[in-house]
Amino acid sequence: MRKLRFIRRAEGMKVDKANYYGGMGDVTIGSWTGSVIWGSDEDGWEHVSVAPYDRSITPSWDDMCRLKDIFFEDEEVVLQFHPRKSHYVNIVNNCLHLWRPKDVDLLSKLEARAL
Repeated sequence: MRKLRFIRRAEGMKVDKANYYGGMGDVTIGSWTGSVIWGSDEDGWEHVSVAPYDRSITPSWDDMCRLKDIFFEDEEVVLQFHPRKSHYVNIVNNCLHLWRPKDVDLLSKLEARAL
């Protein structure tokens, strides 16, 4: 995950509260603005969630790529999960999440399997 000083300078970001472990604020991506919350150590994971204030908007793939560019380094592998239906939790209908395990290089593991 990028350093807070980079996140604060990113176009469209307005950080309200932040510390070494994460923060919250507003982000403008394209034509919408929403709430963004991030954490750098959530049980071994880095996490970013975003929810447009207009509940009729769900972030697109391109929107999530922009969010990834704000919060993660270019070469970091970041995931969006689709859990078992029995584990679905949906508190905010248009909220999406990015996850990255801190101590696992996922791409290296996948590349090694492909060889």
